[in-house]
Amino acid sequence: MTEVILNKDKAHYVVVTGIILKDKKYLITKRADWETAFPSKWTVPGGKLQASDYKSSPQDTKSGQWYNICENLLRREVMEETGLEIKNLKYVASLVFVRPDGIPVLVISMSADYAAGEVKLCDDLTEYAWVSLTEAKNYDLIDGIYEEIEMVESISNGKEIGEWVKK
Repeated sequence: MTEVILNKDKAHYVVVTGIILKDKKYLITKRADWETAFPSKWTVPGGKLQASDYKSSPQDTKSGQWYNICENLLRREVMEETGLEIKNLKYVASLVFVRPDGIPVLVISMSADYAAGEVKLCDDLTEYAWVSLTEAKNYDLIDGIYEEIEMVESISNGKEIGEWVKK
């Protein structure tokens, strides 16, 4: 059997999400029921990388590269989705899933500390809550988000984390 590779097989959405910590609580948000992926599920803020996220910025190297793209994307998306400013961004984990419309998505999960602002949700989100790790269990979170929050809890308690592990 010959495997056919199409150009679309190389195309992915790139998404960065942020687990935001404020006063020992984590911000979770509920997706609108009309969303293509994970409608009405609870998650953390984040969004898709767009070419304008870097093309409109000066390149960081002589050979034409841009750095801190994920960090800048997360700052933009958190501001657009929640109205909050964040700081102290750190890598947590990565994953891939395929949306119901067949588009594969690479998600880079990060943690961040709350810096400033009051939550003002965008139209794509319907509710929010600041929750402890224990309280997060009471929400219908997208699979894997709880384990990511656990990882950030470990980081905030000064512990080293390894790779994401399903509980």
